[in-house]
Amino acid sequence: MATDTLTADPSEAAPSAKRRRKAPPRSGYTREPAGVRWALRVITIGYVVMLVAWPTYLVFQRALEPGLGAVFDSLREPEVGHAIYLTLYITFFAVIINLVFGLTISLLLVRYDFPGKRVLSVLLDIPLSISPVVVGLALVLVYNGRDGWLGPSLEDAGFQVIFASPGMIMATVFVALPLVIREVVPVLEEIGDDQEQAARSLGANWGQTFRRVTLPGIKWAVVYGVVLSLARSIGEFGAVKIVSGNIAGQTMTASQQVEDAYQNFQQGTAYALAALLAFIAMACLVVVSFLRPKDDQS
Repeated sequence: MATDTLTADPSEAAPSAKRRRKAPPRSGYTREPAGVRWALRVITIGYVVMLVAWPTYLVFQRALEPGLGAVFDSLREPEVGHAIYLTLYITFFAVIINLVFGLTISLLLVRYDFPGKRVLSVLLDIPLSISPVVVGLALVLVYNGRDGWLGPSLEDAGFQVIFASPGMIMATVFVALPLVIREVVPVLEEIGDDQEQAARSLGANWGQTFRRVTLPGIKWAVVYGVVLSLARSIGEFGAVKIVSGNIAGQTMTASQQVEDAYQNFQQGTAYALAALLAFIAMACLVVVSFLRPKDDQS
């Protein structure tokens, strides 16, 4: 038997070997017909166009209809200028606060175990689940100077929250809080903590480990979280309107100014300001997309 095995003609096994090599790899799915793929593409593109692209285009078209000169004249109006300034002021502080606390909470959720961790994770989704108007009303109940839980004491100390910029910043921070966290947490979970442990074993302290190891690995998640927080803060309307008092030239933000101008039949001003807000949000996303290295793009 051993002699027969050694003297067997190897060419007899060649066809089966070739057939095994040429056999296509088995696929885990069945390719859809071309008609189904095209139908899905048309439905998706049509949905995005009708819900996002077309309305946005109409806003820009109506804003630019009188010409660029009219747009700039509308934006130079004192009340509009103050609304833009106040919006940028609130957005700046809201984004800084969300960045700091977003990174802190993300590290806490991913790198540490503690009682109530799941409860905290669920609570962070509340701003995305409830109406911003409810957020504004809750802040009024807590911080108003007449019968709020903390408002009278704060106003006696000379610190007004409701109908002032602190309350508006708090409302904006609340509605945009999850955006940084939900961008950073998955990336932290993906990169793990092996490199951080190695850095600490080599003598690096917490700050050096975060700056040289953790932050480079999550930098684009942080950037996208900040951009989303920026866009959300600039366009916030409901919560800010409840806590601001909606006073023109004092506590009225750009989004509130759009509503006020439109209701007062100042369509040119409303469209110009709305187009400016949309342009700022889209410009942030475009700039980040161009700056992001190609190797990091999925």
